[in-house]
Amino acid sequence: MCLRVVIVDDHARFRAQATELLRLERFAVVGDADTGRGGIEVSRRLAPDLVLLDVGLPDASGFDLVPAMHATGAAVVLTSSRASRDYGHRVEESGAEGFISKAELTGEAIRSLLR
Repeated sequence: MCLRVVIVDDHARFRAQATELLRLERFAVVGDADTGRGGIEVSRRLAPDLVLLDVGLPDASGFDLVPAMHATGAAVVLTSSRASRDYGHRVEESGAEGFISKAELTGEAIRSLLR
């Protein structure tokens, strides 16, 4: 299964590392953005299967962007350098398919959330 992914994160280094990691694990990273607004635009244009969405963006909270990303037809996995427990019930309440901390990002972790 080759999922088409858009990465939305304000740190260029993380976007580059995540892109490389996911490509090695047979994902097709088709685009990226460094803001929430840019992420929505890219996702509308490219219609990815999945958006890997940072919780803390300069112009919006990733939690608040989940419905807009879902409207593009994409599944959403939230990510942060913090642990999921730091956000309490916000991940579940956002409607995202799940959460993976940046330190634990793997293709298998993503696939397990989408099963």
